[in-house]
Amino acid sequence: MNYQLLTINQELSTNNPVIDIKNLDHFFGKGTLKKQILFEINLTLYSGEVVILKGPSGSGKTTLLTLMGGLRSPQSGSLQVLGQELVAAKPKQLVEIRRNIGYIFQAHNLLKSLTARQNVQMSVELHNHFSASEIKTKSIAMLEAVGLGDRVDYYPHDLSGGQKQRVAIARALVSHPKLVLADEPTAALDSKSGRDVVDLMQKLAKEQGCTILIVTHDNRILDVADRIIELEDGRITVNS
Repeated sequence: MNYQLLTINQELSTNNPVIDIKNLDHFFGKGTLKKQILFEINLTLYSGEVVILKGPSGSGKTTLLTLMGGLRSPQSGSLQVLGQELVAAKPKQLVEIRRNIGYIFQAHNLLKSLTARQNVQMSVELHNHFSASEIKTKSIAMLEAVGLGDRVDYYPHDLSGGQKQRVAIARALVSHPKLVLADEPTAALDSKSGRDVVDLMQKLAKEQGCTILIVTHDNRILDVADRIIELEDGRITVNS
């Protein structure tokens, strides 16, 4: 067990970067098929920020998100997440980092055979210092926080699109991560549901003091951001 990672939540302060990227390049393919996707990315995200990452399709947004989340190994430069260097990190180290990150995806990725509560519990079960009763209590409390207290035993097929995304938000935030990465979380939702979802993410993020990075094409939600970053052709063109 990496005890350094277990104390991350206690050690981070508002002055410390949650993500610190310097001169990051990334390539897909090998040999003659090798293609550069990201170019000299320099980016710092701080505790408590809600940051939106936007840009045209194919600009490298999702690639950058997956690198930050330890879902793909960075190849060069420096990428530190929660104080841990991910360049040249071993697979076990990436797994430990992922335990401290909440993920929200466009398709919500709920398991159809599990109830809302059981889907949320999966996130808490990654942390072996909670008892079964604590896991259940935390999961129900988070579902209540996202307005689904009366849906805890519902299966995904009995929930609307907005409700499924609320379950995904509950799953991402239930372990009180210091970082939440959201990839197009409103893309499959109507205008009202999308607004409700991002407002909820913003509210819970501020209450928990975590950093949220949202990749989106949805210009309707830009006002929730403390900062907007634009990526084009693999390069950061705006960081405001």
